[in-house]
Amino acid sequence: MTVTVKRLPNKFCPDPTRVIARFYLPGSGDGERAKIIINRILAFSDQEVSLALSEVLADFSSRHRNITKIFEKNFDTVKDILASDPGIFPKPLSLKRKLLIGSYFTSEYAIEAAAFFNPSMIEDPNQGNREEEEKRVIVSFRAVGEGHISSIVFRSGVLTRNNELIFKPAGGFVDLPETIKRHVYDKKHFLEKLHEMHVQKDIIGAVMDRLGDTFTYRDLQKSIAESTQAITLSYTKKKVIDSINWLASSHYEITFSLDTDISERVIFPVSAHESNGIEDARFVKFIDDDGGVTYFATYTAFDGYTILPKSIETKDFYHFKISPIHGEYTQNKNLALFPRKIKGKYAMISRYDGFNNYLMFSDDIHVWHDARKIQEPQYPWEFIQLGNCGSPLETEKGWLLITHGVGPMRRYSLGAVLLDLEDPSRIIGQLREPLLIANEEEREGYVPNVVYSCGSLIRNGDLIIPYGMSDYASGFATVKVDELLNKLLNN
Repeated sequence: MTVTVKRLPNKFCPDPTRVIARFYLPGSGDGERAKIIINRILAFSDQEVSLALSEVLADFSSRHRNITKIFEKNFDTVKDILASDPGIFPKPLSLKRKLLIGSYFTSEYAIEAAAFFNPSMIEDPNQGNREEEEKRVIVSFRAVGEGHISSIVFRSGVLTRNNELIFKPAGGFVDLPETIKRHVYDKKHFLEKLHEMHVQKDIIGAVMDRLGDTFTYRDLQKSIAESTQAITLSYTKKKVIDSINWLASSHYEITFSLDTDISERVIFPVSAHESNGIEDARFVKFIDDDGGVTYFATYTAFDGYTILPKSIETKDFYHFKISPIHGEYTQNKNLALFPRKIKGKYAMISRYDGFNNYLMFSDDIHVWHDARKIQEPQYPWEFIQLGNCGSPLETEKGWLLITHGVGPMRRYSLGAVLLDLEDPSRIIGQLREPLLIANEEEREGYVPNVVYSCGSLIRNGDLIIPYGMSDYASGFATVKVDELLNKLLNN
């Protein structure tokens, strides 16, 4: 007997109208074309500047919350890029001329025009203004736009008493956050990460020896400048400095304006190692020993060549702290944090070898050096590889872990295993057949024959599974928890 799966009517598809305004530098990046563009604008009369700016604002001000603020910020950015040429701006500029210049270094980007998939669902930290027996939820999605750049976006909804899903319409704008680089680095962990990245050169000692046991981004930049000012850097040493900066830039914080709806907040790639996207965030409501609640997510940063596992930490979904995850067993995709400590340690599911599930424990949520294999592909529908589909869910009978398996024709299916509550390295139940397979309406997409989830929720006896459909759109399904657990234990 197979487990009964009920598909819900809710569906999310890509929406090309959701756009952000981001910095744009025409040309090869050396700033030469930027100088040409700026000189052309500097040649305008004040009247020509006013007319040109008015036309831009008429076309774009209704599409963005504060387009003039964006133009002014992008003017400052291009000015910083051209700082080595002090003659580019021979005299002070009017605000209108700055804004017009900034508009030429701004472009719209449709963040979810290509795909809207791989969702995870968590409880909303704000449960106010709801009917009795309703539960407010937040669903995160992987949004993909031009150039296959991935970002994280959100939608808010309500689970009714009967676990029907009602989503709030998306807000009218899409906003980027303010980025803050004020992280305090731990030298020991920083050096360990460089070692994991196989970055080994004497220039590292010259830079790091000037720093204390902890340091800031500004401290690091000062040390780099002092360490390199009296020497000629070889190509390999320049690459090492790039790697140090690459790692340092992977720590940052972002803050959204309080007047934004959660559907208007997008976590878009910030640093170089994320330049090709932020992939498959697995959000979890984590309850600490003192009862405090923090929302964590693990995700994969991708720069087009290498991946870097990272974590997101927030309490309110306005302010987010971004950090890399350290440890040799985290160097792959598919990391999912347990929602609480087990026997005093953090616990996480890993797939560091690419096709088996591992269990990891650590005293530090950002550093993982211990892993134990707990599951290998066993059934035909998962022979190629398996992994998790979000954080384990605690039930009275065990930790319910939704998995994914890859089988013939590279078809992705969802499965499930049950882990012992006290010793989650022990599997006490496992589905022999897939829980969910793409049906005829779901199997066509950017990557055909795929269903995939990044995190489910249990409520009122139902398992609610948000899932991506063939790397294109997203849907939702429910399963009776008792039926699923009985099936797992009988297996």
